[in-house]
Amino acid sequence: MPTSRIAREQRTVEAMIRLFCRERHGDGRPDADLCPECAALLAYAGQKLRACPFQEAKTTCAKCAVHCYQPARREQIRSVMRYAGPRMLRRHPWLAIRHLLDGLRRAPSLRGQSRG
Repeated sequence: MPTSRIAREQRTVEAMIRLFCRERHGDGRPDADLCPECAALLAYAGQKLRACPFQEAKTTCAKCAVHCYQPARREQIRSVMRYAGPRMLRRHPWLAIRHLLDGLRRAPSLRGQSRG
């Protein structure tokens, strides 16, 4: 069961991927399904969040000392975030503000953490 920090991060990533996919790959309908590429990215991101060794102490992935994503997936999520990030304040303001605040957290050290 994801912790509240990880659950919020999952909601944020999902909102960003859905926004990106709807406006870049879909027909703009809010209830449209994700394209296969974006659905795979969302599943991959969820898997990595559940395995994050920092859990509640987690900062944003961009500030993390441990880069869990494969390089191609990392570039994919960067593209999503570059597109969706500025639009999140208008569409999902609470998630966007919390994500910005999470980015202010000090990146935890891997010392003393177990690699789940």
